[in-house]
Amino acid sequence: MNEAVFPEHFLWGGAVAANQAEGAWDVDGKGPAISDAIRNGIVGGSLDAEINESKYYASHEAIDFYHRYKEDIALFAEMGLKCFRTSIAWSRIFPNGDDAEPNEKGLQFYDNLFDELLKHGIEPVITISHFETPLHLVREYGGWVNRNLIAFFTKYCEIIFKRYRNKVKYWMTFNEINHMHTIPLAAGAIELKNEDTKLQDIYQASHNVFVANSLAVKMCHEIIPGSQIGCMLSLSIIYPNSCNPEDVFEAYELRRRSLFYSDVMMRGYYPNYIKRIWKENNISIHNEPGDFETIRNYTSDYVGFSYYRSTTHKAGMPIQGNTGGIMGLDNPYLEKTAWGWPIDPKGLRYVCNEIYDRYQKPLFIVENGYGGDDEFAQDGSIIDDDRISYLNKHLLELNEAIEDGCEIIGYTWWGPIDIVSAGTGEMKKRYGFIYVDKDNDGKGTLNRTRKKSFYWYKQVIATNGRALFESTI
Repeated sequence: MNEAVFPEHFLWGGAVAANQAEGAWDVDGKGPAISDAIRNGIVGGSLDAEINESKYYASHEAIDFYHRYKEDIALFAEMGLKCFRTSIAWSRIFPNGDDAEPNEKGLQFYDNLFDELLKHGIEPVITISHFETPLHLVREYGGWVNRNLIAFFTKYCEIIFKRYRNKVKYWMTFNEINHMHTIPLAAGAIELKNEDTKLQDIYQASHNVFVANSLAVKMCHEIIPGSQIGCMLSLSIIYPNSCNPEDVFEAYELRRRSLFYSDVMMRGYYPNYIKRIWKENNISIHNEPGDFETIRNYTSDYVGFSYYRSTTHKAGMPIQGNTGGIMGLDNPYLEKTAWGWPIDPKGLRYVCNEIYDRYQKPLFIVENGYGGDDEFAQDGSIIDDDRISYLNKHLLELNEAIEDGCEIIGYTWWGPIDIVSAGTGEMKKRYGFIYVDKDNDGKGTLNRTRKKSFYWYKQVIATNGRALFESTI
């Protein structure tokens, strides 16, 4: 390819999560979420028994988007963003999750936020639950293992669908729901305390989420005609470490463990392969009459997914994961970021084709990004050529995927502005086109500074991708 084939109304954008950007964790009636009780990143982190305000929690202030959103949205508009993905903090709307009435100040904040986006011609793309389950629902109910969360979630959905029906067209239910296996606290609000029941808890929570997802899809279409509501998975690719059939098949099984979630949400039924997994692990899922019909009748409209890197898997090796996906062995063909994540642009094209071939429904790349350690030059500028190179190469492969025939709604770069890292709780691991003056200890002015990549992405958007073929870094 030597020219761009991005659709005329392609949604170029950026993405954040409320818990990594907003701050104001206890302001205007907001209750604590799981992210507010973890100090060093939600991956591998555990909930503090009590939130100790004498200690530093990165999410409590984050980048203070709650108070600075107008300033930040003006920068997004200057960059030319067509859409902006963020999440609604569930505990801003229902502080405990099981409250009888919603918190009006929380609802009003998102009214103001969406109005500001729309004023600048930026389409809101909203995640309903992005690792932000109200803490009370974990402590009192045990998270998504408990079926009561279906009713709490759908009540929350009804409130926000009705409130924002004239402002938000694009929705996603649960962020990276396939992380239920690797980050169960974030994805399923599950504190795993008994290794013997781990898989039982994960699959029971998953079933409850599937029912809630389908009920949300049904409700969204009824309340907001013409809306699009998708599922969202972490889909960084897994390669076998060698052509050894054992490596190949185990990598395939590991990939299928992730795709199980989209298989149910997109196809509307449990795939046959899950029956053997349940049988061999003595798993019995509690369901109620009507569950399977609900799942079948109300499938997701599109697959939203994150893609950061690839990994290689060798049969028999321990399975671990972080926010970038499954971790594996080094790939000698790939370079790495400063945080050790392999850079694999071709993998994005692979995943787009893999998922589109599987479901034949639209795709939305809602997270892709480069975490780096940015520094100011002597003249006060930030020259982040590595980020530009990463983005350029991935967008060229995305262009190829569109030419391959993949139907793609849009692309939202993860962290158009620096935010707190979900994986490590750091500010030093920066993704943004906009620098935020804050360090890992929470010190700094919070002043915003445009990086070189800001102007580069602006040109890509302004030309609908044609600038990719003229890029000089």
